[in-house]
Amino acid sequence: MTIEPFWVQVNEATLRQGDYLPGCLVPVPVFDPTDLAKNSESKEIDVVFNVFDLIVLTQSCDLENNKVRLVALCRIYSLSEFEEINPHLAKRGKWEEVRKGRVEGLHLLASPTNPDDNRAALVVDFREIHSLPYDYLLKQATELGNRWRLKSPFLEHFSQGFAKLFMRVGLPAAIPPFK
Repeated sequence: MTIEPFWVQVNEATLRQGDYLPGCLVPVPVFDPTDLAKNSESKEIDVVFNVFDLIVLTQSCDLENNKVRLVALCRIYSLSEFEEINPHLAKRGKWEEVRKGRVEGLHLLASPTNPDDNRAALVVDFREIHSLPYDYLLKQATELGNRWRLKSPFLEHFSQGFAKLFMRVGLPAAIPPFK
């Protein structure tokens, strides 16, 4: 079975939701969480810069109309890279649960270059959101030259997956089961 490509290759000086931006520098604060509980007007923290592959979450219309200074992004991983961090996902049947949308906060996307191979798929972790300046990301995107962008309807499905993480509602009680 041949899978329709999820991605289109672009080479333009624009940013859109669903743009795949490999090799971005991301500042990550390093601090003792107990320091945040101490009352003081200013805090000094260390920052390390990590290189992450990212995918744009911010809506394209907000990017096009210069409505954001900071762009929301999530990390995007190969399955094997994600399994190194989360070995429980390497167990039989776990990726199928993610594929079906049954694992909160994770979303699978077909590989841009090999969509028929599910082991070449990419996983987005919606539970770790980064914000980076628009101008930095536009420069990164432009310097990449050819890069990947999610196509419709895969883009909308990706956006819906992100929204589902935040629209969950836990109820204190439910209607009793029918017997």
